[in-house]
Amino acid sequence: MLPPLERLELAIGHTFANRELLRLALTHASHAHETASGPDADNQRLEFLGDAVLGLLASEHLIRQHPDWREGRLSILKNYLVSAPHLAQVAQKLGLGEHLLLGRGEELSGGREKAGLLADALEALIAAIYLDAGLEAARRFAERYIFAEERSGEEAPAPGANYKGALQEAARQLNLPAPRYTVVAEEGPPHARRFTVEVRIDEEWVARGEGASKKEAGQQAARALLLRLMDARP
Repeated sequence: MLPPLERLELAIGHTFANRELLRLALTHASHAHETASGPDADNQRLEFLGDAVLGLLASEHLIRQHPDWREGRLSILKNYLVSAPHLAQVAQKLGLGEHLLLGRGEELSGGREKAGLLADALEALIAAIYLDAGLEAARRFAERYIFAEERSGEEAPAPGANYKGALQEAARQLNLPAPRYTVVAEEGPPHARRFTVEVRIDEEWVARGEGASKKEAGQQAARALLLRLMDARP
């Protein structure tokens, strides 16, 4: 069996020339404090850099993928791609939590599952890849794992795409209430049910989606309303 850091390198598709950068990206402040490693021995500075690198890469990706989109639409999707909930979801898929170096208190309080901590660690990891191998390596990682589910509005939904999360982030950005979902119809025999879900933000923003499950219908509804919000931005 491979050592833990080599397993993580295999999972993220990058082998570090300087593995200390990887260790630093995985080191939470609680661990550095308990081991008296000093103020620069945790991942906070890498997180700061990773946030900037990711912002650049997300903007570049969207400009390249959607040359006809205006600034408002680009901003909504970018804010979702770099949002903490989305980054935490990516970190969970990569199994990043099991590799984190945590202090005892953070360990006991479930730090390996905390969304904010996971998102911060993923940003630190992006910075570590950038410092280790340059912007192109960081871009490959982001394209493969962070931007993978992003699609234009004219394409079919990507498998596993979190349109509900994207709509939630868009509503937050626009200072709107949180989306509310309601199942408004169920049709068909038990072995081939079809569900219709309505999503509503205030009274002005409403959309519906259909699917073979409530979850799928909810995602379709979220996608439809997200596109409306994006089109409404200048």
